[in-house]
Amino acid sequence: MTRFFTFAAPVRFYALTGRLLPWLWAAAALLAAAGLHRGFFVAPTDATQGEAYRIIFIHVPAAWLSMLLYLAMAFWAVIGWAFKARLASLLARAIAPTGALFTVLALVTGALWGQPTWGTWWVWDARLTSELILLFLYLGYLALVNAIDEPRRADAAGALVALVGAVNVPIIYFSVRWWNTLHQGASVSLTAAPKMAETMLQAMLLMSLACWAYAFAVVFTRARAMVLERERDTAWVQALKETST
Repeated sequence: MTRFFTFAAPVRFYALTGRLLPWLWAAAALLAAAGLHRGFFVAPTDATQGEAYRIIFIHVPAAWLSMLLYLAMAFWAVIGWAFKARLASLLARAIAPTGALFTVLALVTGALWGQPTWGTWWVWDARLTSELILLFLYLGYLALVNAIDEPRRADAAGALVALVGAVNVPIIYFSVRWWNTLHQGASVSLTAAPKMAETMLQAMLLMSLACWAYAFAVVFTRARAMVLERERDTAWVQALKETST
Protein backbone atom coordinates (compact mmCIF):
# COMPACT_ATOMS: atom_id res chain seq x y z
CA MET A 1 0.00 0.00 0.00
CA THR A 2 2.91 2.32 0.73
CA ARG A 3 4.18 1.89 -2.83
CA PHE A 4 0.75 2.87 -4.14
CA PHE A 5 1.09 6.30 -2.52
CA THR A 6 4.77 6.76 -3.45
CA PHE A 7 4.00 9.15 -6.30
CA ALA A 8 1.34 11.06 -4.37
CA ALA A 9 4.14 13.36 -3.21
CA PRO A 10 4.32 16.29 -5.67
CA VAL A 11 8.11 16.08 -5.99
CA ARG A 12 7.99 12.39 -6.97
CA PHE A 13 5.04 12.94 -9.30
CA TYR A 14 6.90 15.78 -11.00
CA ALA A 15 10.01 13.67 -11.51
CA LEU A 16 8.11 10.62 -12.81
CA THR A 17 5.97 12.54 -15.29
CA GLY A 18 9.04 14.39 -16.52
CA ARG A 19 10.55 11.04 -17.52
CA LEU A 20 7.33 9.82 -19.12
CA LEU A 21 6.45 12.89 -21.18
CA PRO A 22 8.92 12.45 -24.09
CA TRP A 23 7.72 8.88 -24.60
CA LEU A 24 4.06 9.88 -24.44
CA TRP A 25 4.46 12.72 -26.97
CA ALA A 26 6.39 10.41 -29.31
CA ALA A 27 3.80 7.65 -28.97
CA ALA A 28 0.96 10.11 -29.65
CA ALA A 29 2.62 11.38 -32.83
CA LEU A 30 3.56 7.95 -34.19
CA LEU A 31 0.22 6.31 -33.39
CA ALA A 32 -1.72 9.25 -34.88
CA ALA A 33 0.34 9.12 -38.08
CA ALA A 34 -0.18 5.36 -38.39
CA GLY A 35 -3.89 5.57 -37.57
CA LEU A 36 -4.63 8.44 -39.95
CA HIS A 37 -2.72 6.74 -42.77
CA ARG A 38 -4.54 3.46 -42.23
CA GLY A 39 -7.93 5.12 -41.83
CA PHE A 40 -7.76 7.61 -44.70
CA PHE A 41 -5.57 5.83 -47.24
CA VAL A 42 -5.71 2.07 -46.56
CA ALA A 43 -9.21 1.33 -45.21
CA PRO A 44 -11.81 0.61 -47.92
CA THR A 45 -14.70 2.88 -48.80
CA ASP A 46 -17.86 2.12 -46.84
CA ALA A 47 -20.63 0.55 -48.93
CA THR A 48 -23.42 2.77 -47.56
CA GLN A 49 -21.75 5.98 -46.30
CA GLY A 50 -19.02 6.31 -48.92
CA GLU A 51 -15.95 8.36 -48.02
CA ALA A 52 -17.80 10.40 -45.39
CA TYR A 53 -17.55 7.56 -42.90
CA ARG A 54 -13.80 8.17 -42.46
CA ILE A 55 -14.54 10.95 -39.97
CA ILE A 56 -15.27 8.16 -37.46
CA PHE A 57 -11.54 7.56 -37.07
CA ILE A 58 -11.42 10.92 -35.29
CA HIS A 59 -14.99 11.15 -34.01
CA VAL A 60 -15.24 7.83 -32.20
CA PRO A 61 -11.93 8.03 -30.26
CA ALA A 62 -12.76 11.63 -29.31
CA ALA A 63 -16.20 10.57 -28.05
CA TRP A 64 -14.70 7.70 -26.05
CA LEU A 65 -12.10 9.98 -24.47
CA SER A 66 -14.68 12.65 -23.66
CA MET A 67 -16.58 10.17 -21.48
CA LEU A 68 -13.61 8.33 -19.97
CA LEU A 69 -11.78 11.52 -19.07
CA TYR A 70 -14.88 12.83 -17.31
CA LEU A 71 -15.00 9.69 -15.18
CA ALA A 72 -11.28 10.04 -14.46
CA MET A 73 -11.79 13.69 -13.54
CA ALA A 74 -14.68 12.82 -11.21
CA PHE A 75 -12.69 9.97 -9.63
CA TRP A 76 -9.65 12.11 -8.80
CA ALA A 77 -11.82 15.03 -7.69
CA VAL A 78 -13.69 12.79 -5.21
CA ILE A 79 -10.44 11.16 -3.99
CA GLY A 80 -8.99 14.60 -3.39
CA TRP A 81 -12.13 15.74 -1.59
CA ALA A 82 -12.51 12.61 0.57
CA PHE A 83 -8.86 12.14 1.56
CA LYS A 84 -7.68 15.78 1.39
CA ALA A 85 -5.20 14.67 -1.28
CA ARG A 86 -4.04 17.83 -3.01
CA LEU A 87 -2.40 16.06 -5.93
CA ALA A 88 -5.61 14.14 -6.71
CA SER A 89 -7.61 17.37 -6.86
CA LEU A 90 -4.89 18.90 -8.99
CA LEU A 91 -5.09 15.98 -11.43
CA ALA A 92 -8.85 16.50 -11.71
CA ARG A 93 -8.27 20.13 -12.64
CA ALA A 94 -5.62 19.12 -15.16
CA ILE A 95 -7.91 16.59 -16.83
CA ALA A 96 -10.91 18.91 -17.26
CA PRO A 97 -9.65 21.12 -20.17
CA THR A 98 -8.50 18.07 -22.13
CA GLY A 99 -11.83 16.33 -21.56
CA ALA A 100 -13.65 19.46 -22.74
CA LEU A 101 -11.44 19.58 -25.83
CA PHE A 102 -12.28 15.99 -26.77
CA THR A 103 -15.98 16.71 -26.18
CA VAL A 104 -15.86 19.67 -28.57
CA LEU A 105 -13.99 17.53 -31.09
CA ALA A 106 -16.61 14.79 -30.79
CA LEU A 107 -19.46 17.27 -31.31
CA VAL A 108 -17.81 19.02 -34.28
CA THR A 109 -16.79 15.81 -36.07
CA GLY A 110 -20.21 14.38 -35.31
CA ALA A 111 -21.79 17.34 -37.09
CA LEU A 112 -19.43 16.90 -40.04
CA TRP A 113 -20.38 13.24 -40.19
CA GLY A 114 -24.09 13.84 -39.67
CA GLN A 115 -24.58 16.37 -42.45
CA PRO A 116 -23.81 14.00 -45.38
CA THR A 117 -25.19 10.96 -43.52
CA TRP A 118 -28.39 12.34 -41.96
CA GLY A 119 -28.81 15.47 -44.09
CA THR A 120 -28.48 17.82 -41.11
CA TRP A 121 -25.71 19.24 -38.94
CA TRP A 122 -27.57 18.77 -35.67
CA VAL A 123 -30.63 17.06 -34.23
CA TRP A 124 -31.79 16.98 -30.62
CA ASP A 125 -31.01 13.30 -30.52
CA ALA A 126 -30.56 11.66 -27.08
CA ARG A 127 -26.86 10.93 -27.61
CA LEU A 128 -26.03 14.30 -29.16
CA THR A 129 -27.93 16.18 -26.46
CA SER A 130 -26.32 14.24 -23.60
CA GLU A 131 -22.88 14.77 -25.17
CA LEU A 132 -23.60 18.52 -25.31
CA ILE A 133 -24.58 18.38 -21.64
CA LEU A 134 -21.20 16.73 -20.97
CA LEU A 135 -19.46 19.77 -22.45
CA PHE A 136 -21.50 22.06 -20.19
CA LEU A 137 -20.50 19.91 -17.19
CA TYR A 138 -16.81 20.25 -18.05
CA LEU A 139 -17.18 24.01 -18.50
CA GLY A 140 -19.20 24.30 -15.30
CA TYR A 141 -16.54 22.42 -13.32
CA LEU A 142 -13.78 24.62 -14.73
CA ALA A 143 -15.72 27.82 -14.08
CA LEU A 144 -16.52 26.80 -10.50
CA VAL A 145 -13.01 25.75 -9.40
CA ASN A 146 -11.52 28.89 -10.94
CA ALA A 147 -14.14 31.19 -9.41
CA ILE A 148 -13.29 30.21 -5.80
CA ASP A 149 -10.00 31.62 -4.55
CA GLU A 150 -9.45 29.21 -1.64
CA PRO A 151 -8.13 25.93 -3.18
CA ARG A 152 -9.70 23.50 -0.68
CA ARG A 153 -13.16 25.03 -1.00
CA ALA A 154 -12.79 25.11 -4.79
CA ASP A 155 -11.73 21.45 -4.90
CA ALA A 156 -14.65 20.40 -2.69
CA ALA A 157 -17.19 22.31 -4.77
CA GLY A 158 -15.71 20.99 -8.01
CA ALA A 159 -15.76 17.42 -6.71
CA LEU A 160 -19.47 17.68 -5.92
CA VAL A 161 -20.26 18.95 -9.43
CA ALA A 162 -18.07 16.28 -11.03
CA LEU A 163 -19.66 13.50 -8.99
CA VAL A 164 -23.22 14.55 -9.80
CA GLY A 165 -22.35 15.03 -13.47
CA ALA A 166 -20.92 11.51 -13.72
CA VAL A 167 -24.51 10.26 -13.97
CA ASN A 168 -24.58 11.70 -17.49
CA VAL A 169 -21.82 9.38 -18.78
CA PRO A 170 -23.86 6.13 -18.75
CA ILE A 171 -26.75 8.07 -20.26
CA ILE A 172 -24.51 8.99 -23.22
CA TYR A 173 -23.25 5.44 -23.62
CA PHE A 174 -26.60 3.64 -23.33
CA SER A 175 -28.78 6.28 -25.01
CA VAL A 176 -28.85 4.40 -28.32
CA ARG A 177 -30.19 1.33 -26.48
CA TRP A 178 -32.63 3.07 -24.18
CA TRP A 179 -34.24 5.36 -26.76
CA ASN A 180 -35.06 5.25 -30.45
CA THR A 181 -32.30 7.65 -31.52
CA LEU A 182 -31.05 8.75 -34.92
CA HIS A 183 -27.47 7.99 -33.88
CA GLN A 184 -26.28 4.56 -34.94
CA GLY A 185 -25.35 1.89 -32.40
CA ALA A 186 -21.82 0.96 -31.39
CA SER A 187 -19.64 -0.57 -34.10
CA VAL A 188 -17.11 -1.79 -31.52
CA SER A 189 -18.16 -3.53 -28.31
CA LEU A 190 -16.44 -5.61 -25.65
CA THR A 191 -19.29 -8.12 -25.69
CA ALA A 192 -19.78 -8.60 -29.46
CA ALA A 193 -17.75 -9.05 -32.61
CA PRO A 194 -16.77 -5.82 -34.45
CA LYS A 195 -19.21 -4.61 -37.14
CA MET A 196 -16.47 -3.23 -39.38
CA ALA A 197 -13.68 -4.47 -41.61
CA GLU A 198 -10.41 -5.44 -39.92
CA THR A 199 -8.53 -2.55 -41.54
CA MET A 200 -11.10 -0.08 -40.24
CA LEU A 201 -10.89 -1.58 -36.76
CA GLN A 202 -7.10 -1.35 -36.77
CA ALA A 203 -7.26 2.34 -37.74
CA MET A 204 -9.83 2.98 -35.02
CA LEU A 205 -7.70 1.32 -32.34
CA LEU A 206 -4.54 3.12 -33.46
CA MET A 207 -6.31 6.48 -33.29
CA SER A 208 -7.75 5.59 -29.88
CA LEU A 209 -4.29 4.79 -28.55
CA ALA A 210 -2.98 8.04 -30.07
CA CYS A 211 -5.70 9.99 -28.27
CA TRP A 212 -4.89 8.24 -24.99
CA ALA A 213 -1.17 9.00 -25.35
CA TYR A 214 -1.96 12.64 -26.19
CA ALA A 215 -4.36 12.91 -23.24
CA PHE A 216 -1.78 11.57 -20.78
CA ALA A 217 0.92 13.83 -22.22
CA VAL A 218 -1.08 17.05 -22.11
CA VAL A 219 -2.63 16.29 -18.69
CA PHE A 220 0.77 15.53 -17.18
CA THR A 221 2.22 18.68 -18.75
CA ARG A 222 -0.58 20.79 -17.29
CA ALA A 223 -0.39 19.02 -13.92
CA ARG A 224 3.36 19.64 -13.68
CA ALA A 225 2.76 23.37 -14.21
CA MET A 226 0.08 23.33 -11.52
CA VAL A 227 2.38 21.50 -9.12
CA LEU A 228 5.04 24.18 -9.57
CA GLU A 229 2.44 26.88 -8.98
CA ARG A 230 1.02 25.33 -5.81
CA GLU A 231 4.39 24.25 -4.44
CA ARG A 232 6.26 27.43 -5.43
CA ASP A 233 7.27 28.22 -1.85
CA THR A 234 8.68 24.77 -1.06
CA ALA A 235 12.39 24.01 -0.94
CA TRP A 236 12.38 21.52 -3.81
CA VAL A 237 10.73 23.98 -6.24
CA GLN A 238 13.17 26.71 -5.22
CA ALA A 239 16.04 24.29 -5.83
CA LEU A 240 14.57 23.36 -9.20
CA LYS A 241 14.38 27.02 -10.21
CA GLU A 242 17.97 27.59 -9.18
CA THR A 243 19.10 24.55 -11.17
CA SER A 244 17.24 25.68 -14.29
CA THR A 245 18.80 29.14 -14.14
